[in-house]
Amino acid sequence: MDFQPVLDGFATVFEPLNLLYCLIGVVVGMLVGVLPGLGPAATIAILLPLTYGIEPVTAIIMLAGIFYGAQYGGTITSVLLRLPGEASSVVTVFDGYALAKRGKAGTALGIAAIGSFIGGTVAIIGLTVFAPIVAGWALSFGPAEYAALALLGILLVATISSGSKLKAIIAAGIGLLLATVGRDPFTGAERFTFESLQLADGLDFVPIAMGLFGLGEILYSLEERHRAETLAPAHVANVWPSRSELRQSSGAFARGSVLGFLLGLLPGGGATIASMAGYAVEKKRAKDPSRFGHGAVEGIAGPETANNAAATSSFIPLLTLGIPANATMALMFGALLIQGVTPGPQLVDQHPDLFWGVVNSMYIGNVLLLIMSLPLVGLFVRILRVRAAILAPITALITLIGAYTINNSVFDVALVVGFGALGYLMKKFGFEPGPLVLAFVLGSLLESSIRRALLLFDGDPTGFLTRPISGVLIVVAVVVIVLPVIQSAMRARRGSAIGIGRR
Repeated sequence: MDFQPVLDGFATVFEPLNLLYCLIGVVVGMLVGVLPGLGPAATIAILLPLTYGIEPVTAIIMLAGIFYGAQYGGTITSVLLRLPGEASSVVTVFDGYALAKRGKAGTALGIAAIGSFIGGTVAIIGLTVFAPIVAGWALSFGPAEYAALALLGILLVATISSGSKLKAIIAAGIGLLLATVGRDPFTGAERFTFESLQLADGLDFVPIAMGLFGLGEILYSLEERHRAETLAPAHVANVWPSRSELRQSSGAFARGSVLGFLLGLLPGGGATIASMAGYAVEKKRAKDPSRFGHGAVEGIAGPETANNAAATSSFIPLLTLGIPANATMALMFGALLIQGVTPGPQLVDQHPDLFWGVVNSMYIGNVLLLIMSLPLVGLFVRILRVRAAILAPITALITLIGAYTINNSVFDVALVVGFGALGYLMKKFGFEPGPLVLAFVLGSLLESSIRRALLLFDGDPTGFLTRPISGVLIVVAVVVIVLPVIQSAMRARRGSAIGIGRR
């Protein structure tokens, strides 16, 4: 491995402007994690218009900081207020708030900060080592391989995501349909444009993202925060854990780092699933599982380490394959495209300053997180007390102004409002917007790759199975489709057997 590009990447990060934006990204990410309902995806969507006037490296460093910074920010309210600021912090509530009620809120936050730092650092080292290898391997990909990979990515996101599988698949189907709007890339024929000039070039990613994740999340979180019970934050003292608590957490730190790194690589994986898996692993390994839910430090160390490791490792499929692993990575994908950079195997060679600049900025960002996370707890709790009725209109106004400034187009503002309403309704009725956005992003890649591959195979679809990599990926995609059906059938049969037995 040539270490010169890695060293050049550190030189890029230590430029004053890039350091400043790394700091801004981390602080904004922590703030976003503290505010329930907003989340990194919504914030990145809202800030996308601002990246137009910033250098690509600087913009992605800031957006990456928002993403992994939010993973720790959500922990603060989980521990102090029993209110997870981020989906990946839900399981931290169980033991974090229990410790806070026993007067050990500082210990819980200290364990979470150390775990976040360890998980993030281990994953960054893995990213540094494995990303160039994956990129080199992916250079042999052709249209058939990219078609199979995009299909598998969409299916995994739809079937692994939390909530109803059917609703996730429906959302992904809507995303694929939206991706077909505009001119056919091969024939130039217009599709689903309804003779509208604005739709002739297709739907722009930014208004869709800003509507679904920005405006939609604002509307939904307003409703949820109105219903939520207001609790007084727990007192924070004795932040640094004792030696016995650190020794008790050491295994959880190690297991969470590895587990989170591996789950972050999978399409549909990401920080939320990693945190839940981390908690489940620690509870299963414990000699006394009954401690969990009553203040077990492993119940904080495992998930917090795993979610930060997963947040970092999810950059590997994005940067090396051009496949976003989750909704936030789909927004990162859009941000890179806005900057004229196409993520994929060529990124390491064509844009080494951006690739290694972003990767190495995570080392700095993790150190900043560790230094700032605990001293800023009091500030974040005060911000949480600001009424949603004040914050929400300001955020919504910024979103709409940002949408207009992209193309100075009222049509874009109308799209944001329309998709904002759709995003609100989707959340209200249990449809996650993540699969829709991912399918929209991957839809054009899927269509163009399938059609190019069919041209190479003279129209014979069995050609996808004759190539080793695409054949294996398609087999995995079939398993992903069939396995949930088999599992639900077995559960139904088991339920009917229990019912018959009771009679």
